Amino acid sequence: MTLDGKTALITGSTSGIGLGIAQVLAKAGANILLNGFGDPQPALAEIARHGVKVAHHPADLSEVTQIEALFALAEREFGGVDILVNNAGIQHVAPVEAFPVQSWDKIIALNLSAVFHGTRLALPGMRERGWGRIINIASVHGLVGSTGKAAYVAAKHGVIGLTKVVALETATSNVTCNAICPGWVLTPLVQKQIDDRAAAGGDPRQAQHDLLAEKQPSLAFVTPEHLGELALFLCSEAGSQVRGAAWNVDGGWLAQ
Repeated sequence: MTLDGKTALITGSTSGIGLGIAQVLAKAGANILLNGFGDPQPALAEIARHGVKVAHHPADLSEVTQIEALFALAEREFGGVDILVNNAGIQHVAPVEAFPVQSWDKIIALNLSAVFHGTRLALPGMRERGWGRIINIASVHGLVGSTGKAAYVAAKHGVIGLTKVVALETATSNVTCNAICPGWVLTPLVQKQIDDRAAAGGDPRQAQHDLLAEKQPSLAFVTPEHLGELALFLCSEAGSQVRGAAWNVDGGWLAQ
């Protein structure tokens, strides 16, 4: 399929899952607005190779005014956002009674509230143009819990609830809203968990195997490209009646 003439805004996209999705959408012809704190130059260069227009904005998505500035740039430079991929997220692991309040507030702001703000800012233009796709990168932790991840699990459950509401509110339009729920993807967040296990004693390869074996029966990581191809499908006509889905890509995690 082609996304020629469409503009995709992907949050948290200077590396990892976000960049992988951006590359797939750019290959299909979409112009790309990247967002993230990392050095944007390598990502900008990778996307530009597909011959599409690309820009970057370093908005801190825990701040509403910066989210608004991000969308203002999208309007000025691209004429609006046709595809919104809410991907940015952070993690902190601690038991509930020891969970730092500041970490809770930051995770909820970035992982959940930013999804709401991005959606409310994108929807009017999508409705006006008569087409739009909102794709929320949730997590298997939006469908099941894990110990030590209270804020992350709460935020991702909230993202799936928000996805369903937006899907219902846009049900008779050409705007769709869905969530993708990855299992383990080898991102910096997951690599840190592997490193922490290895630091406690053991071989890094064994630490990686043990992490996967606990949850993901395939014993293989989901890749950003897997998620990008699913996002592309959701942008297609074939995906036009997929509405309010929480689509797990998890190597069998939720089949157990």
